[in-house]
Amino acid sequence: MAVPRFTPKALIFLRSLKRHNEREWFRKRRDTYETYVRGPMVEIVDQLALDLPTFAPELVAAPKISIYRIHRDTRFSPDKSPYKTQIAATFPHRNLGRHNGASLYFHVATDHVLVGGGIYAPESRQLYRVREHVATNLTRLRAIVNAPAFRRNYGTVLGKQLQRVPRGFAPDHPAAEYLRFKQFLAVCKRPASFATGPRFYGSLLRLFEQIYPFIRFLNEPIANNSF
Repeated sequence: MAVPRFTPKALIFLRSLKRHNEREWFRKRRDTYETYVRGPMVEIVDQLALDLPTFAPELVAAPKISIYRIHRDTRFSPDKSPYKTQIAATFPHRNLGRHNGASLYFHVATDHVLVGGGIYAPESRQLYRVREHVATNLTRLRAIVNAPAFRRNYGTVLGKQLQRVPRGFAPDHPAAEYLRFKQFLAVCKRPASFATGPRFYGSLLRLFEQIYPFIRFLNEPIANNSF
């Protein structure tokens, strides 16, 4: 069985869509999108459904859940372009849902591939539980984010931050550098050609394995508590 990946035609389509982000243009080329963009993503997600359970059994890989729609939500945006110019997928905790808790994520865009994950928009109670978890498990978190493979590919933890340590934690808490985060993210960027190379799927899987301990750590205080 061939290892799933995108072809250069996927990148050609996305670049053309960026230049012609119009409903009529897309409608005439919908079959091209399905064949060269969404089709390969479905194959990748289906293969991940077989491979993720070997190290992340609680994460879901299923086309209907994982793959984002190509249509943009323009209701509150000054940019009324109807379509995204990337194909993206997420792999959430099966008990938390797609936009709840931490998940793995990747997308292929016109000029790059992004692989990573984390917790993007936690609601206040979740964020407080994650911060408590960080405060009482700082040594574990540091071991995860300072692991050589994590540092080499993901660098460090990213996300929006408060200017000060949040209320409820000492200003000089040993975990202060992490407690100020409102998001907990880690990302790795590669050139767009990464998605079309023969090593794409294997590399994607390794990158997911390297960030998975971070995802699991963030989900522990959320998945173990009902709200």
